Amino acid sequence: MAGLRIAFAAVTAATAFAAGAQEVVFKDPTGDDNGPGKYVYPTDPVYKAGSFDLTQLTVKQTGDKVTFEVSVNADIEDPWQMPQPANFSIQMPIIHIKTGKGGHTKGIPGTNVEFAPGEEWNKVVILSPQPAGRVKSEAKQKAADIKDDIVVPEDTAAKGRTISASVDKKLLGEGDISKWGYQVLMQSNEGFPDKKDLLTRKVNEYEGQHRFGGGTDSDCDPHVIDILAGKGTGDKSEIAEQQKMLAYECNPDGTAKKTATLKMVRK
Repeated sequence: MAGLRIAFAAVTAATAFAAGAQEVVFKDPTGDDNGPGKYVYPTDPVYKAGSFDLTQLTVKQTGDKVTFEVSVNADIEDPWQMPQPANFSIQMPIIHIKTGKGGHTKGIPGTNVEFAPGEEWNKVVILSPQPAGRVKSEAKQKAADIKDDIVVPEDTAAKGRTISASVDKKLLGEGDISKWGYQVLMQSNEGFPDKKDLLTRKVNEYEGQHRFGGGTDSDCDPHVIDILAGKGTGDKSEIAEQQKMLAYECNPDGTAKKTATLKMVRK
């Protein structure tokens, strides 16, 4: 009888965990950390090969918390000694989430991307090594119209090749996380951003010590190094889909003729 009680308790606990815990995983092919196809890293040695090469997004819900894990194709380092517990310096993954109808078409300031009709984002989670207070302040100053939908974790940290943070589910919205759409933009933490950019690093025509190259100097190019594409399986065919989404055109005066337009990935 005691054995039956123990077995019943174990089944009950497992059922409760399954009901309260969910996980979705998306993969991205390696070697596509070049934006629309021609972007190159800054010249400073802190920007090591693979540091912005997105390989996986994992989203987990346990109880009332949702954890985001973004993995890249290089060991993550902290050359600028950011405030603890960050343990990373140069990356800043930006996770857009479509939780329901409607949403925002434009990406956060400094990314220079849009989202296709029906693919608009409802919430965006910024995984920055900067203190949460500074990220929130920047959002209030530079993205006042969307600040209520920008979610900044109180603590974001890196270990191995993965950057992670947890937030309250209520900050993201109602619904099943496995039914949502996701899009990750690999950006770089910029401590001295342009006055209109939300802690993002620019892509210029030519690379510099702390500037990505392969784009333009007129600010009509997407400032994004890698994204999820296709069905998020990591198949090499998704590289072409990434390049298609990030394709852009500039007018002679430097304004955008065609803005990079993104889609979500879904399970």
